[in-house]
Amino acid sequence: MAIFFMFGNYTPDAVKQISINRTEKAIDIIAELGGEVKGLYALLGQYDLLFCVDLPDVEVATKASISLAQLTGISFHTCPAIKVEVFDRLISQ
Repeated sequence: MAIFFMFGNYTPDAVKQISINRTEKAIDIIAELGGEVKGLYALLGQYDLLFCVDLPDVEVATKASISLAQLTGISFHTCPAIKVEVFDRLISQ
């Protein structure tokens, strides 16, 4: 499993559809793909949303990003992440 940060931006139509039900469906999509939502955050600034998710691999992350965009109309920018301790170990080798 790997951590991915999914940064989302609302479209005008996506804003009209904001609901607890849609959020629950988004969480279900991640679970159906074998993942787990670690955190969901509303943001101010460049992005409107941040999903922190644990997913099996980059292919599944791609599918999650597209599936969530289809469900919500939100455009997602998905980035893989590694812990700083792992990064430091990789760089020091």
